[in-house]
Amino acid sequence: MEITWWGHATCTLEDANTRVITDPLFAARLAHLRRRRGAVPPAEAHRADLALVSHLHADHLHPPSLAALPPGTRLLVPRGAPRAVPALRRLARLRITEVAPGDEVRVGDLLVRVVPARHDGRRLPVGPHRSPALGYVVTGEARTYFAGDTGLFDDMAEQVGPVDLALLPVGGWGPFLGAGHLDAGRAARALARLAPRAAVPVHYGTYWPIGMDAVRPHEFHAPGDEFVRLAAVTAPEVAVHKLGHGERLRLEVAR
Repeated sequence: MEITWWGHATCTLEDANTRVITDPLFAARLAHLRRRRGAVPPAEAHRADLALVSHLHADHLHPPSLAALPPGTRLLVPRGAPRAVPALRRLARLRITEVAPGDEVRVGDLLVRVVPARHDGRRLPVGPHRSPALGYVVTGEARTYFAGDTGLFDDMAEQVGPVDLALLPVGGWGPFLGAGHLDAGRAARALARLAPRAAVPVHYGTYWPIGMDAVRPHEFHAPGDEFVRLAAVTAPEVAVHKLGHGERLRLEVAR
């Protein structure tokens, strides 16, 4: 099984002869955010059999990036997403399935189980349409947990179940993280609860608001290294791999 981190929450997972991409975001700029590290993902990143969208925020559900996926790609989105984001309904080339926590979807030799996340899943802060924020557990030769965006919650380990690899958000795109997010410390505590064989920090060090370079810049640069440091204390048995943008990790899984 191989995992490639393209930046932010976008990863390619290759397992059981199936390519899965998480929260595809291929933009150099998104509203007030600019990509500050790592090149925009190349055409190789667009290849996928399955795409997973964790919630409706624009840096996770980005219709122009989804439009770059090959025709026929299976796309799992939170229940209610096409109603809340009309641009999704124009992506007729994709096979869109709405899901909610507890659902299971089989794609090729993979089984995808939808799990809850603790995050505001609405497209707009005061929008009328609500959709759940989701995580996904992808099981093939390995079991991979993609957390999307989430806060720490009491029954996280029970909801997620045993996994081999955890892709955990450890930062954000601004100088402050509100409720419903994991920073490096909370992500390290989540890692101790989940106890996977390996982990990769994501959702940090890629996008940063224009004009905020001098405002708490350590919040942009530091979360990955801070997560590695804290995870070594809270979950020393877990192998943590801090990837560079576009870097690939091969994980051997023994059953």
